Amino acid sequence: MKMNKNLISFLIPLLLISCGKTYEPLMTVDSVDLSRYTGKWYEIARKPNRFQKNCLCSTAEYSIIDDKTISVINKCLEKDGQKINSVKGKAFVVKNSNNAKLKVQFFWPFKGDYWIINLDKENYLYAVVGSPDRKYFWILARSPEISNEKLNELLEFLKANKFDITDVIISTESCLKTKF
Repeated sequence: MKMNKNLISFLIPLLLISCGKTYEPLMTVDSVDLSRYTGKWYEIARKPNRFQKNCLCSTAEYSIIDDKTISVINKCLEKDGQKINSVKGKAFVVKNSNNAKLKVQFFWPFKGDYWIINLDKENYLYAVVGSPDRKYFWILARSPEISNEKLNELLEFLKANKFDITDVIISTESCLKTKF
């Protein structure tokens, strides 16, 4: 039986799309103490993404709702420097992840991966968050700036873990003066 040429030309791309891209496993930190992780974090650097397209000087504030849920408030200054944007959401602890993997939701029913892949375990002064498909990453700190040495170390960590850092957005000095 001969297959229709049009059917074959339709099925091959469909098959390729359905196979999807596979990624090397992304390791998270061993565990996260959520009570120490809560509070305000400043974005030091990030991978460009559509939901922060017009954002500068971003912050994230986390507070515990219960043992499996965290309140999230993200804020940023719009690029024009005149308006502060804010969005509220929730993060849900992924079972058996020792709190290192979260699913973040800002708009129901959509949830995104938020994996803590590097963390200052002693003082919780910096963290690196990424997604297992390597599309997103953030370098966060408890203050609006970190040393260039630490920033470069964390960028190298991301690169070693197969994140593309060529288009990284790094917060500017003007963010040091931003209060919100």
